[in-house]
Amino acid sequence: MSQAQGRVAALNMLKKTTKIDSVPFFWTVLLGKSIRYTGRGSLRSFPPESLSAWMVLTVLCAGYGEGHTEIIFKGKVEERKFLAFYIKDDVVVAAASLMFDPAVARVAELMATGQTITNLRMSQHQQPSHDEGGEVTEVVCQESDLKDGQMKEVAVGGQKVLLVRTQGQYSAVGSQCSHYNAPLIKGALVGDRVRCPFHGACFNVRTGDIEEYPGLDCLPSYKVKVKDGKVYVTIDKKHLGLTKRVREMCSVAPGAKHTVLLIGGGPASLLCAETLRQNCYEGQIIMVTKDTLPPFDKPKLSKAMNLDSGSIVLRSTDFYQQHGIEVWLQKEVVSVNPAGKEVKLSDGTSQHYDQLLISTGCRARPLSCPGADLTGVKLLQGYEDAREIHSSCLGKKAVVIGTSFIGMEVASYLSDKAASVCMVGSATYPYERSLGPEIGRMTMQMMQEKNVTFHMNESVTEIRGENGKVKEVVLRSGTILEADVVIAGIGVIPNSDFLAGSGVEVDSKKAVIVDKFLKTNVADVFSAGDVTAFPLTVRGDQRVNIGHWQMSQAQGKVAALNMLKKPTKIDSVPFFWTVLLGKSIRYTGYGEGHTEIIFKGKVEERKFLAFYIKDDVVVAAASLMFDPAVARLAELMATGQTITKAQAQAEDLSWLQM
Repeated sequence: MSQAQGRVAALNMLKKTTKIDSVPFFWTVLLGKSIRYTGRGSLRSFPPESLSAWMVLTVLCAGYGEGHTEIIFKGKVEERKFLAFYIKDDVVVAAASLMFDPAVARVAELMATGQTITNLRMSQHQQPSHDEGGEVTEVVCQESDLKDGQMKEVAVGGQKVLLVRTQGQYSAVGSQCSHYNAPLIKGALVGDRVRCPFHGACFNVRTGDIEEYPGLDCLPSYKVKVKDGKVYVTIDKKHLGLTKRVREMCSVAPGAKHTVLLIGGGPASLLCAETLRQNCYEGQIIMVTKDTLPPFDKPKLSKAMNLDSGSIVLRSTDFYQQHGIEVWLQKEVVSVNPAGKEVKLSDGTSQHYDQLLISTGCRARPLSCPGADLTGVKLLQGYEDAREIHSSCLGKKAVVIGTSFIGMEVASYLSDKAASVCMVGSATYPYERSLGPEIGRMTMQMMQEKNVTFHMNESVTEIRGENGKVKEVVLRSGTILEADVVIAGIGVIPNSDFLAGSGVEVDSKKAVIVDKFLKTNVADVFSAGDVTAFPLTVRGDQRVNIGHWQMSQAQGKVAALNMLKKPTKIDSVPFFWTVLLGKSIRYTGYGEGHTEIIFKGKVEERKFLAFYIKDDVVVAAASLMFDPAVARLAELMATGQTITKAQAQAEDLSWLQM
């Protein structure tokens, strides 16, 4: 209303006579749920019986309900899905809703056009919204509007829908990626699946099922009918407003004897547990993690370090209970005995298993220089570390050692919060070995514009302190940097020390060696996630260790299927992203050992697509402001296509279907 009044005031200042006729519209959000209201709302506006439901909601409101004498409900408040009409003098003067979109928006529009909505109309179920049951069907386009391989975003019942035509058939699914709600219309459609342009998740456009990660949930799918040259999409009214679909899962059977033990509380363990339940495994599932939280969205920690724990956990406590997944927090496995199928925990207890998943991830590599143990020297490993780095750096001098992806993201986050941010790197530019010097130089310039200073081709020889607390950092060149806080981002170490004596094979870098089925060399012991070294399909089964969130989720799923004797190979194409100062660089493939980089666009203008070449073949790609190029390249790689250097060099990129 304030915005509307500001506009009207301006028009009247200009002698353009305009009345304020806006209909009040209000919303409140509680724990991620939105209550909408048309009209002026306060807690007094809502009936007592609705208040207990508010513990988990968002309400939308329209109108002006002061002085109302009656409330008529559609739906059920106790089920946290309702539409409320506020009555005065037999007329609806306001409305509020939860999970009943777009009802309040429609009421507001009717009020805005001067229509009177009567008590009689409401009692006869003639409200300008949907009923509890039934379906809504709308014509969304002509049959000839889309050709094969094309997508269109349409609306049905006020809900956005992704309409797709493939192989002469239309299908319709949810329009938003289930990971971070990116618009899939901007993604890459290859065959029967669409890949999210932002982070690479893939969905089957016929079923809505998630087929590649990140993300956990599927898309809702809708009925499509073509008749008389028109395309109709039908949505069950109960599903209006839903953007995700959780796959059906079973739970543990009473007296279950078989046990799958998951060591580690990351994405691989979570996907393994969910995939087991989705495939009717009714045995005991136990997840053991030394973290204080159940599986959480770890990539966010270096990008937004002051997050509330409730905003990053991937599943609720109720979810684990409902599906019979035990999560043991703040417990650590210290040894594995495959002969006895038993693990020993740090508290001295033991736990039997029938099948075991090692998904312990990696830990941050600590500094080894003198002074590394001073107060104020930080590593980013868990949720508490991120919060501590945030609070300790506010208004202070921060030094970030290591221009890794984590180090750069931390520096980016702190650039407008710390008094100063200095970075120390061993190469000439950040990301020089992974993304190349051109992109590294560009990211360095971006950060320098935000007053982040760089000391490159350097290393730390000593951290000096005073009264046990960090005071300064001494570099190899003799340069001394003032510091209140030092954050190290110099790489990671696989968490596999507890496997000593187990017979489980690890490589020279301590990563657990697995085959294409995520099996280790020990029977009934699988491994997934950052701790593994596995054969990468797109590099001819070269054994690699890749610390990507997406790959960990994919491996967790594949491990579960193989536990269930459903032979499945890990064939995922690596997909990764990093965010600096609000700009996102996307990456797919595996570029280690590349000998050439071919650019499209201009790196210095911060809009480009980079092809990484090895043996005249594109082995990886990176982009900034060039969506959905990397998503499309990932899909082409996933289908087994070889992209040649000649294709990358060509002026015509029509083969990318940009």
